[in-house]
Amino acid sequence: MGSLESEKTVTGYAARDSSGHLSPYTYNLRKKGPEDVIVKVIYCGICHSDLVQMRNEMGMSHYPMVPGHEVVGIVTEIGSEVKKFKVGEHVGVGCIVGSCRSCGKLQSVLEQYCSKRIWTYNDVNHDGTPTQGGFASSMVVDQMFVVRIPENLPLEQAAPLLCAGVTVFSPMKHFDMTEPGKKCGILGLGGVGHMGVKIAKAFGLHVTVISSSDKKKEEAMEVLGADAYLVSKDTEKMMEAAESLDYIMDTIPVAHPLEPYLALLKTNGKLVMLGVVPEPLHFVTPLLILGRRSIAGSFIGSMEETQETLDFCAEKKVSSMIEVVGLDYINTAMERLEKNDVRYRFVVDVAGSKLDN
Repeated sequence: MGSLESEKTVTGYAARDSSGHLSPYTYNLRKKGPEDVIVKVIYCGICHSDLVQMRNEMGMSHYPMVPGHEVVGIVTEIGSEVKKFKVGEHVGVGCIVGSCRSCGKLQSVLEQYCSKRIWTYNDVNHDGTPTQGGFASSMVVDQMFVVRIPENLPLEQAAPLLCAGVTVFSPMKHFDMTEPGKKCGILGLGGVGHMGVKIAKAFGLHVTVISSSDKKKEEAMEVLGADAYLVSKDTEKMMEAAESLDYIMDTIPVAHPLEPYLALLKTNGKLVMLGVVPEPLHFVTPLLILGRRSIAGSFIGSMEETQETLDFCAEKKVSSMIEVVGLDYINTAMERLEKNDVRYRFVVDVAGSKLDN
């Protein structure tokens, strides 16, 4: 990594402390290496984990921090050894931008689980420079961690697929949750959850949305296409639905009890945890033991799976429900996201925000 080229100065929106407030910040990109591409950012999705990192809820944040890991852009420069992309192509960058490139996980196409993975932001590049994310005009990324956007997939629609989309696509493929007619529960109907409904339906699954109230019922069924809707506080309906689901995708990013949802699983059913919850969760073991149920976890997907997610959604015409905003609105968008006041993903028009002017 690194070269004799001069550094490029760019502008992004950064958090300076755990208040999480974002404001303009000018910094140098790391120098382009032979396997790097420079990406001009066009759109970047907003994820709940951005809030977690900006506010140091995991106790590992470093400032100044430019968030954003659902990045869609155009290749403007390539390194001398880049074979995968050409200047002018539309590409995407997700949650990670590096790994050790030598461990067994990489050979198994599991680079997202490499213990030396490099996060898209709030981390350190191989050359010692800090990583900064997609709320900025440009990024430098190793070609291995860049994916191609299908021509028939609108760029603003592609952004949420790079995190929310692959986060549900990967475990569905890994845990064999793609057999048409199988019954899948989607717990939580936010950015990840609504993609879970859409992708599960595209696989031909019977989908039940599980939420804490009925305020999203009409939209879940009539707009997103869910087959059933359960209110978790309705004890009678939850009991009626006991042992009815083959799988549950748990997308809730805050602490919540697991027992009510484990009871919904059939024998051998799986509860797959996808939400980043920064505190312990609790459950009683008989609900697992007496049904040979299991609790599993899954983290985004490999680069191969990310590309597969984009291609699958383009082929099946799966789109995310988004609200496009400018960077001048980003702090308001974060406040609304915290209140779950978005249907269902904010996407920032970074190029339209004219950062470098």
